[in-house]
Amino acid sequence: MAVRREPLNRERVLRAAITLADKEGLDALTMRRLGQEVGVEAMSLYNHVKNKDDILDGIVDLVLTDIDVPPAGTDWKKAMRRRSISAHEVLVAHPWAAMQIMSRYSIGLGMTRYLDATLGRLREGGFTIEGALDAWHTLDSHLYGFTLQQLNLPFAADEASRVSADVLPGLSAEEFPHVVEVIGHVMRSGRVEDFEYGLDLILDGLEAGLNGS
Repeated sequence: MAVRREPLNRERVLRAAITLADKEGLDALTMRRLGQEVGVEAMSLYNHVKNKDDILDGIVDLVLTDIDVPPAGTDWKKAMRRRSISAHEVLVAHPWAAMQIMSRYSIGLGMTRYLDATLGRLREGGFTIEGALDAWHTLDSHLYGFTLQQLNLPFAADEASRVSADVLPGLSAEEFPHVVEVIGHVMRSGRVEDFEYGLDLILDGLEAGLNGS
């Protein structure tokens, strides 16, 4: 008996595109290759997507729906912390996504939902329109800047101790005492970054500004 193939639709095409981009990067995301992934000829994809730009817009929007967006009535500070940590985890899981989100003009339902919830929790928390915009921009500057730096490190975070051990012998503790001290700390702890440290500093600063401190 022949195996019944799942009907092809736009979401299935986009989910396959996300999987392919996660595994091999956006350069591998061609209509021909995507067709192979879902078991159809490339031309059949055009019944569900217009072109590669439409695919990129679609996968960006789908990825944004994976971010945990706190509902109305959530304390603004807890909401922004939860939203930012979730967004960071999603962007790290999809290494191609951060640059695509920042560089594309199209705003789909996923992006609209994400932005509206973010601005809504800030406005509910007492921020003015200008204050909510400033807070959003500041939080996202940390989110995207940190994420892109993390994704583009020449080594994985769990390799920090090994890399530090390779670097340390060539440095003079007398000439560069603080660098040697930090590298020694990284070798012992394996810690090279902490997204939540910077996030909490920003949230505390926003709270102080909101309260007039």
